[in-house]
Amino acid sequence: MTAQTSLPRRAAAELIGTAGLLVVVIGSGIQAAELSRDTGVALIANSVASAIGLGLIITLFGPLSGAHLNPVVTLTSWWSRRTGGEGLGGREALVYTAAQTAGAIGGAVLAEAMFGRTPGTFATQVRDGGHLLVGEVVATAGLVLVIQGLARTGRPRLIPAAVAAYIAAAIWFTSSGSFANPAGTIGRSFSDSFTGIAPQSLPGFVAAQLIGGILGLVLAGLLYGSSRSPKSLTVETLTETGPVDGAVPAKAAYETIG
Repeated sequence: MTAQTSLPRRAAAELIGTAGLLVVVIGSGIQAAELSRDTGVALIANSVASAIGLGLIITLFGPLSGAHLNPVVTLTSWWSRRTGGEGLGGREALVYTAAQTAGAIGGAVLAEAMFGRTPGTFATQVRDGGHLLVGEVVATAGLVLVIQGLARTGRPRLIPAAVAAYIAAAIWFTSSGSFANPAGTIGRSFSDSFTGIAPQSLPGFVAAQLIGGILGLVLAGLLYGSSRSPKSLTVETLTETGPVDGAVPAKAAYETIG
């Protein structure tokens, strides 16, 4: 449980977990693009691999750090504490965010090296246009709503599978491809591949993701009410056995995914 785990160990879990997520997302994208020239087939392979990898990573690292893997998820946990619930303090949130970002960059570099490509090459795929930013707002808001909705209705055990399924779907139904993760987005700028994003596209995507996170919290409050209840939004309850434990664990979605 996260409450019993030291901050350095939790930070290590976030760093390694986010690195693993980026290896899965980028690595499967590179592999898919090399094996098929059909973009649709490549996207199917990438989305399925990303969803499976995300679910496994959340399940594995959830008991240690809550498996946020995503600064937006971390910020929702911090906001929960600010509004009277349980969650991360400001210092913890900063450490988590730094670890996630470092892990995302490291995972991207590792994925590139693993496929014999030049590590650290910046992406050249520009992703701009208002419609893509709208897609990122929708993708991130949906991710937060999935996590918050299950947490506030006492079903945190469903979060790993639900987040993985949501990300797999959002990769297809959003115009942006559902990055939905500021750290993952930064990491993917270090890979000039099928899943990459050019550095000049980062500010718009990250801003859209933050707006989406806020929108997701607003929708969760509107639909499910206040989060001010015991353990209402704690990521550590992902692994607890109580019948009505809230949680903001696996936020990652999610890949988020990265």
